[in-house]
Amino acid sequence: MLKLYIAEDEEIIRRGLICTVDWLRLGVKVVGDAPDGRTALLGIRETKPDVVLTDIKMPRMDGLALARELQAEHNHAKVIFLTSYADFDYAQEAVRLQAADYLLKPIDESVLAQVLSRLENAREEPLPEETGPVDGAGKNWTDELIREYHSGNPYVKHVLAAIKRGYQGKLSIETLAAEQGVSMSYLSRKIKEETGLTFGSLLARYRLKKSLELLAAGTWRVYEVAEQTGFGDYKNYCIVFKKYLHTTPKVFMQQVAGGLKLEE
Repeated sequence: MLKLYIAEDEEIIRRGLICTVDWLRLGVKVVGDAPDGRTALLGIRETKPDVVLTDIKMPRMDGLALARELQAEHNHAKVIFLTSYADFDYAQEAVRLQAADYLLKPIDESVLAQVLSRLENAREEPLPEETGPVDGAGKNWTDELIREYHSGNPYVKHVLAAIKRGYQGKLSIETLAAEQGVSMSYLSRKIKEETGLTFGSLLARYRLKKSLELLAAGTWRVYEVAEQTGFGDYKNYCIVFKKYLHTTPKVFMQQVAGGLKLEE
């Protein structure tokens, strides 16, 4: 069950969310609430929620500042922004802060349910077994990494094509959703249904696939591979590499670069 913390300065809205939403049906437990970001930050530290539903415009500390504080503290709670301001600037900042979603008031419970379901599925998405890519299990994981994904859904097709075309640059699901005139929640759900993976996992896997090809070629340094495949910096690349392949780029180059053939 997901643990949720609510930060909303309008008491009638905050109480309405707590009392009228069928949280049990959504598989959610509300562990706390606050009327401003500063109070919420203290409560979040204490209750350690999985998800924070926060208004953007609040006194003392707004929702964006709250999200920045959580990032600075390496708090892994997913943040859903709630606002009555359909302002693209807010949406852009939400993306920069890696928001789970951006919902407008009055909140649509069905849309909220979709977002929470996506977060729960992402939390439960299994990672490969802790083994290196040189043994049998690791080689199977590498095969999975380079598997092509196909979809009959036009929105998901657009995403898959965008990843192949633009993996070297900055890609966000919010931008891809806006390009197609659909909500980020809807697109995220369709991607999960069609591929079994989240957008972030699809993008990371494709970037890793391309990076393995460059590492295997033996022409570039690791930091150059990171830059060419959209990971940005060396440190971030190594973190993602370790998360998915349970080894490091340098070890990979030493152990398997000479013998691994990747297929398109």
